[in-house]
Amino acid sequence: MTDDTAPEPDLSEMDPTEAERARRRDHDAAEEQRALLRPGMGKVFKQIQDAQRRVADELATKPARATKRRGKG
Repeated sequence: MTDDTAPEPDLSEMDPTEAERARRRDHDAAEEQRALLRPGMGKVFKQIQDAQRRVADELATKPARATKRRGKG
């Protein structure tokens, strides 16, 4: 992900190879964000949430383990 508070560099003042590198970097960063919007990702997100909910429910229904205390002496 990118830092939105950082000012964008002026590509016209950069060396052409550096400007192209910056454009590729920005394009690659935007691709990661677009990947989350692809069809079917909502289903994946729901599956993850459902799995987390099942684990949380299992932990909530398990009784707390009794700990043994050893007496001194």
